[in-house]
Amino acid sequence: MDLRRAVSIVAGACAALALVGTAGTVAWTQTGDEGRTVGTWQDPAIAAPTPVAVQQPVGAKAADGNSAAGKNAATAGGGSQGGGKIDHESATQPAEDGRQKIGELLSVDKLLGYTAPKREVFHYPGASYVKLHFGRMTMLPGDYVTVSDAFGKESYRYDAPKLLDTAAPNDRWAMSITGDTAVLEVHRGGGALLSSLLGRLGVHVDQVAKGFSKNERQRAGNPRRTGREESVCGGDESSDAICYRSADPVAYTRSKAIARLLINGTELCTGWRIGTKNRMLTNNHCFDNSDDAYETEVWFNYQCAKCGGYDVFRPTKVWGDRVIATNHVYDYTLFTVENFGKVGKFGYLTLDTIRPTRGQELYVPQHPAGEPTRIAGRLGEKAGTCAVADNAFDGYARDSDVSYYCDTEGGSSGSPVLSRKTDKVVALHHFGGCPNSGVRADVLFSRIQSYL
Repeated sequence: MDLRRAVSIVAGACAALALVGTAGTVAWTQTGDEGRTVGTWQDPAIAAPTPVAVQQPVGAKAADGNSAAGKNAATAGGGSQGGGKIDHESATQPAEDGRQKIGELLSVDKLLGYTAPKREVFHYPGASYVKLHFGRMTMLPGDYVTVSDAFGKESYRYDAPKLLDTAAPNDRWAMSITGDTAVLEVHRGGGALLSSLLGRLGVHVDQVAKGFSKNERQRAGNPRRTGREESVCGGDESSDAICYRSADPVAYTRSKAIARLLINGTELCTGWRIGTKNRMLTNNHCFDNSDDAYETEVWFNYQCAKCGGYDVFRPTKVWGDRVIATNHVYDYTLFTVENFGKVGKFGYLTLDTIRPTRGQELYVPQHPAGEPTRIAGRLGEKAGTCAVADNAFDGYARDSDVSYYCDTEGGSSGSPVLSRKTDKVVALHHFGGCPNSGVRADVLFSRIQSYL
C-alpha cells in the first residue's frame, strides 16, 4: 500500500478525519474550504500574462485512436488534417506533449526524523505552490509526517507505512501546498528508545516542485514561439469567474465544475466533471494513461474571491485515479478521481448532443496560464467574439471540431465550451490559433456515453 492510499488529510479547522481499517487506509472529508481565502495569486503590479501555445504538427496516423484505458494505457491511434499545423494550448513542452509548463523541479537533500531535525521549512518567495517529493520514507508504526503551509491552514498528514509492507513504493509525491511555503514536520508516535537506535530511519526529501510566480511564467517564455501562438483573439474579453456571480449566475455556477489539473508536479491543463458519476474529462494531449492520472492533482474551487482582486479561495484538492477511456483523434481522456465525495458539491456539466449552429453564443470557464478560474465571453447580454464561427471545423479529423474566437491561453486545454442558450457543453477545447477550436460535444457523446 503506497502513501497515496495511506494518506490522511487535515485542511484547517473545518476538516474532519476518519481512519478506516488496520492497514493504514484513510478516508477523509472536508467542508468549508470554498469560502476561505489562501493569500494572493499574483503581484498586482505585474501585467496580465501573454498568451502562449506550441505549434504542433498533426501526424499522418489514420487509426481511430479510441481505447478503454487501464493502469498503463498509452495514446492510441492518431488523426490527419492534410499535413497542416495545429496550435495546442500549451507552453514549453515538446511538440507531442500539450501540457502547460507551470513550475520547475529543484533538487534538494533534506533528511528529517529521529537523529536528524524534525522540522524543515521550504520557502520559495513568490512561488504559486510548493510540492515535496519523498525519496525515502522509513518510519516506525505510529509515527507520521505533516506537510503544511506556514500558518497550518492547509495541512496533509502521511502515516508511516505498515510494518514490513514491501509493496509500498520508496519514493512518492506529497500533495502540493498552495503558496510559497511548505513546512515538513515529523511527529513521533512510536517508541523513542527503539527509534534512537535506528539512525537510518527518517524522511528524505530529494526534490521540490515549485510553481512559477506570474513573473517567472512570463520570463520563461517559449523557445518554439513562431508568432502564431496567440490565442487571445483581439482584446482579452475573459474575466474572473467571480465577476459573473451577479451578472450571469448560471455561468458562474457552471464554472464551479471545472478543475485545475497539476500533472506530475509541474504541468497544467484544465478538466471538468461530466455527469453525475465519478467522471472527469480533459484532453488526451494532457494525459492518456492511469499512471499520469494517479500523479495528477485535481484542484476544484481555485477562484478569485473578489472580481478584479488577488485573494483566492482555498482550493479543494483530490488526486486523479484511473483513466477509463482515451482517444487521440478526438483528443479526450475520461478519468476518475479519488475521494469523489469531496468534490460532488461543485456540481457537474453535461454534453449537448446537438451540433451548435453558427453564431451561437458561447462561454468558456478555464484556467488560462494557471490562473484562478476565468470565463471567456463578455458579461451581460452579449458574448462579444465568443461565438461559433464554424460548426464543421477540421481538427484531427474532418468536421470534428467547432471553431470560435473565445479567448484562451496555455493551460486552457481541456476546458468545456458551453452554449449560452442551453448552458450545456458544445465542445471540448483543445486548439488555439484564432480561430480556436474544440472537439464537438455531439461527437464525444457518441463515443463516451456508455461510461457516463
